Amino acid sequence: MTSTEFLSPAQPKEEFQIEGITETTVLRYFETLNTGEFEVTAALFAPDGVMHPPFESDIVGTDAIAAYLKQEAQNIKAYPNAGLTETLENATIQVQVTGKAQTSWCGVNVLWLFILNQQRQILYTRIKLLASPQELLSLRHEK
Repeated sequence: MTSTEFLSPAQPKEEFQIEGITETTVLRYFETLNTGEFEVTAALFAPDGVMHPPFESDIVGTDAIAAYLKQEAQNIKAYPNAGLTETLENATIQVQVTGKAQTSWCGVNVLWLFILNQQRQILYTRIKLLASPQELLSLRHEK
């Protein structure tokens, strides 16, 4: 194996790209989420990081986020399309990504909002479904 063939586990695979996004943490979030590596996804968060999924309360901390993803994200694939990155006043970075999320029973347009700290850990992410109230009602998954 040559050095050019070796990929560090911390680096996203070259083929995983989102238009307008170069932030490795965000690319790894989607890559690990889609491959079901939920422990790795959760490890991208700061120890007290927060995930705010649709229809749920905030989930705080890497252990809670990993447990939530294992329970709720098994059959979800994210298809991020494009994004925008901006540095905020307190040296945190805000990244907005639009795309689609697909489950076994539906697909919906989504906006992901990430706030990263100076160490490039996720402090906060909010997953917002971009759908009409009627579309949202039809998404309520019967358990």
